[in-house]
Amino acid sequence: MRRISDFDRRVFARVAAGRIRGAHPLLPRLSQAANHGRLWFGTAGVLATVGGRTARRAALRGVGSLAAASLASNIVVKWTVDRKRPVLDGVPLVRRLRRQPWTSSFPSGHAASAAAFATGVAIESSRYGAMVAPLAAAVAASRVYVGVHYPSDVLAGVALGVGAAALTCRYWPPRPEVPAQARPRVSAPALPKGEGLVVLVNRRAGAGGPAGGFTVAEQLRVLLPAAEILECGPDDDFMTMLTQAARRAAERAGALGICGGDGSVNAAATLAAERGLPLAVFPGGTLDHFALDLGVPAFEDTAHAVTEGDAIAVDLARATPVTADGAPDGEPHHFVNTFSIGFYPELVRIRENLEGRLGKWPAAAVALTRVLRTATPMEMEVNGRRRRLWVLFVGNGRYSPEGFAPAYRQQLDDGLLDVRAIDGEERLARTRLIVSALTGTLGRSHVYTTRRMRQLRLSGLDGVDTRAYDGEVASTPEDSLLLDKQPGALTVYRPAEPQNELLQRARTAAAKAPHWWRAVLRK
Repeated sequence: MRRISDFDRRVFARVAAGRIRGAHPLLPRLSQAANHGRLWFGTAGVLATVGGRTARRAALRGVGSLAAASLASNIVVKWTVDRKRPVLDGVPLVRRLRRQPWTSSFPSGHAASAAAFATGVAIESSRYGAMVAPLAAAVAASRVYVGVHYPSDVLAGVALGVGAAALTCRYWPPRPEVPAQARPRVSAPALPKGEGLVVLVNRRAGAGGPAGGFTVAEQLRVLLPAAEILECGPDDDFMTMLTQAARRAAERAGALGICGGDGSVNAAATLAAERGLPLAVFPGGTLDHFALDLGVPAFEDTAHAVTEGDAIAVDLARATPVTADGAPDGEPHHFVNTFSIGFYPELVRIRENLEGRLGKWPAAAVALTRVLRTATPMEMEVNGRRRRLWVLFVGNGRYSPEGFAPAYRQQLDDGLLDVRAIDGEERLARTRLIVSALTGTLGRSHVYTTRRMRQLRLSGLDGVDTRAYDGEVASTPEDSLLLDKQPGALTVYRPAEPQNELLQRARTAAAKAPHWWRAVLRK
């Protein structure tokens, strides 16, 4: 420790005596701007405003990482390691802060916050992380420059911040920057300006609000002026309008488009696969799992793919009612993301009843509390074996991570079903489930099982009257279901290469400008 202290003092004295070109007055101002995380909260706000979905996710993880690092450094470590601040005699007065900190010098809280925010952003997006990293490095260096920390304080703070950001991945898995893999499909037509594309906008899915002064339909018309846009309002029948849109797309030898949440995408995907139409997905829901896995997080991504004719073929999963001998006994229910039974459908039902009064996320929290308190296990046969389960989850393709809150897929045409279950035979299953989820050890819990298979037979479902397809609850009376996949059944537009989010938004803003000015002049 003595050698480290001596080294610290020598480097500190060198920095204090040195003249770093361009460092003053930038570094002292940066150091003060980062007080209480103000600089990083402001940066997060700019990212969320200027960028798209990826930028908002990066900003949110950055702020979460900052909060964890600040708590660890300022509340835990500083009060454990009491180290005196450097002596300021060798630091020029012009560099010194107006107010000198009085807490322990070790570690640097500013460096921890800066490193945590930058690392959190970089975990979600290397492009945004590269933009924030120089600012974070400057803030960390400024703490030695203004004389309030030794170099080892800053290095320890950086290490703590990086660790705090990495820890968030355990509880909130990051989404890969590269979209899920799938076979290329060249049969999708290129539709310049959207010519031949018929898009149905489901305004009930949360897609009907204004986007920068424009409605969703208006934004689509800016991006694809030749496309036909239909809007489904609260009083319209969604399936009737979707069927009409598919018929119009077939007549124009074009493609079907859908703007809405995963439930809307489910219905459109089923219809598009049946009629051999390529599908254009415009993310317009709250979570948009399929669009994110597909690699179209923004309208601009889908519009680019449509005009270029870039598309892929993805698997479409289905749950088909069958008789005791396995013969089909009704129309299949398709799903692009997930199928589930157990307390999850009940959670969705309670949430939908409450979200009009409480909002989506508070309603989800209340629903989860109620369901965990009142739920009972289900009795059924899974591939001929009698099971007692709390929840059965089936994914259209392998999901990651291994815990029971899967976040994303890395392949959309693997031909596999991702089957996960919580065993109701185990003692204290719900309690063990919650403890495992909170500690991030669910993948090793004995109450939780995972399997990958090509088909799954469920029978004895007479006591299970609700199922969820892509988050939408359906009351169905079938006693037996066969779950399998239709490989490559759905053709979906997706850019051949991931697009630059900031550049796309800038182009869209430029395209919107003439429309905005005309609206202003009319007023």
